[in-house]
Amino acid sequence: MNAALSPKRELWLLLTLAGIQFTHIVDFMVMMPLGPQFTQLFNISDAKFGLLVSAYTFSAGASGLLASFYVDRFSRKNLLLTLYVLFALATLACGLASTYDTLMLARIAAGAFGGVLAALAQTIVADVIPFERRGRAMGVVMSSFALASVAGVPTGLFLAAHFDWHTPFFAIAAVCGVLAVGAWVTLPPLAGHLEHPRTSPLGGIAEVLQDTNHRKAFLLTALMMIAGFTVIPYITIYTTINGGLSVQQVPYVYLLGGAATLVSTRWVGRLTDSAGKAKMFSIMSVFAAISVVLVTLSASFGLWGILLVTTIMFIGMNGRMIPGMALVTSAANPKLRGTFMALNSSVQSAAMGVASFIGGLVISRDAQGLVQNFWVSALLGAAASVLALLLASRLKLYGAIPVKATVNQVANRHTRPPA
Repeated sequence: MNAALSPKRELWLLLTLAGIQFTHIVDFMVMMPLGPQFTQLFNISDAKFGLLVSAYTFSAGASGLLASFYVDRFSRKNLLLTLYVLFALATLACGLASTYDTLMLARIAAGAFGGVLAALAQTIVADVIPFERRGRAMGVVMSSFALASVAGVPTGLFLAAHFDWHTPFFAIAAVCGVLAVGAWVTLPPLAGHLEHPRTSPLGGIAEVLQDTNHRKAFLLTALMMIAGFTVIPYITIYTTINGGLSVQQVPYVYLLGGAATLVSTRWVGRLTDSAGKAKMFSIMSVFAAISVVLVTLSASFGLWGILLVTTIMFIGMNGRMIPGMALVTSAANPKLRGTFMALNSSVQSAAMGVASFIGGLVISRDAQGLVQNFWVSALLGAAASVLALLLASRLKLYGAIPVKATVNQVANRHTRPPA
């Protein structure tokens, strides 16, 4: 097993993983607001630009499936560094691309390496951090999502506006280089999982899929993604067309939401450990479901009302993921955790794509071009949240101490005769 880390080494590990998550999240998110530049520069349709964005997700899903064949057969540190360097090179290739086709190839490569990084980071947290502190650790790592919204994407857009669209990708690649050196210096070997007997790659995948608890965890991941992505991809369309927000006001949705989430993730992480992961997941799931429905009814709320509701939604959605991923990673058999998380990454990407597709089928436009039936998408997401809530309590968690065992330990400590 991996040796326990000192508090200082543990903090450095979490900050390094958060930094790695930050760069690949910014790399994915910065593409979307650059759409007008790409459609004009390459003379492509909106559909072709959508394919350029989704290529990253589809590639990430495929690479997660492929990674399940090898992820448990290497040291976590060596594999993380290898994938991260390849991701940095793919991002550099995005900056060097001069045509639509070459940019598409670079985005596919970035998704192939970046998608596995998220699963590997979560695997390392579950390998190294004890169960009782895993919620707080997930909060530190997942704060990278909020930081990407607050700082990463606005900075990328600033660079694109003052230089050109290539510059954000060059900047991300440079930050990746710095973080890769830092990870090489600070990360421990992370090879404890190699002590377990290993089966063939196909045998490992079969062993993961045969476990009922693993299948429940995969379903929980899919439901968490469906709960958000039936609505999230269409918030900008709805708030601008129905809510009357200008293009200049839209960034405030992500800036305020990201800033609030940056604060709330640490708080939710601590409560996840103190109040219990399943309990906190239930609370945040209800909170997120209500906020998603409110967002789809917010067209008449005005600017500040929309910003308030969307900020609450950001807090709920991101806050729910902290106990949710703590549960999912803890549901994996430790000796198969890398393979499990690689497969879980594919499930996550596929569920995001399916949910987005369903959300697009549900909404429609009236004669004036206003978005209709958006609330139906929210109800589908809310239903997924409720199902996820019910499923979470049925997971077996590795590393958790059953309540009865804890009571017995306390009783034994008080009744044990003195030495």
